Amino acid sequence: MRRYIPSLADLQAFEAAARYLSFTKASDDLGVTQSAVSRNIGNLERFLGARLFDRVGPRLVLTELGMRYYADVPKILARLEEVSIDVVRGRRARAALQIGATPTMVTRWLLPRLGRFFAAHPEIAVELQVIGDDEDFSTGEIDVALLRGAGQWRSTRAIELFPERLLVICAPAHQGAVAAPDLFDFSRLPALQNASRPSLWMTWLRLTGSRHDGTIQGHRFANSEMLAAAALRGLGFAVMPEHYVPEDLAAGRLVTPFGPPVASGEGYWLAIPERKWQDSRVQTFRRWLGAELSREQAALRR
Repeated sequence: MRRYIPSLADLQAFEAAARYLSFTKASDDLGVTQSAVSRNIGNLERFLGARLFDRVGPRLVLTELGMRYYADVPKILARLEEVSIDVVRGRRARAALQIGATPTMVTRWLLPRLGRFFAAHPEIAVELQVIGDDEDFSTGEIDVALLRGAGQWRSTRAIELFPERLLVICAPAHQGAVAAPDLFDFSRLPALQNASRPSLWMTWLRLTGSRHDGTIQGHRFANSEMLAAAALRGLGFAVMPEHYVPEDLAAGRLVTPFGPPVASGEGYWLAIPERKWQDSRVQTFRRWLGAELSREQAALRR
């Protein structure tokens, strides 16, 4: 028996038009002409025997039936896309351990260690997802997350990995140019700003008891990864969590001109949604990460 299912092209046109409330923008999104989108919508309305859109002056609006239809169609298309991708890659996306973290935490802290997890547990596939430190992931697909904060996230168990320690970094060429001043003058100091954490300089100044003159100025970069790259290129001074740059400091590519690191009062945590706690892959990753950190701490004490 033939299923009562509209054309996929018609459904995609409807989803795009309902999302943008514009046939023109929908056509740009789908890479087809506006008249093609209009034909698809007409086909779908005839198939369903109901109007999905109305025009109110120059505006395109969903009818009540259109709104109800749109509540479900994007989810159905997303699920169809997911199962199709699963076929291409030969496994279900949800079979992989979903690890969430900020881009800098992934590239500068997790990736240097992750190869050892792959070697120890080749049976566990991993997918890395970008999330923010304050993002609510308790109801999503994330299995574990590496987050900065105070260890309190809704419906989540948090295990502290290490405290955050801040320092000022720069390229070696800058080290002799500016001695640690009694009063930081940011109109002269080539300070670099972190747009994702705009209070870092003020936090470091407060923690070190340093005084400054005037407003804190400087070029802004989107995140710590860009900031570290800018400092490595000799573009100026940046406040950075210590754990992002240990190799650069050890190799002499970066230096700390204004003294040792100071604790910010925040920490980095392994955060696990309560509903994921019993997952065997999650527990394997938790135990591996704990052993990894213990091994690193023992090496530092030697």
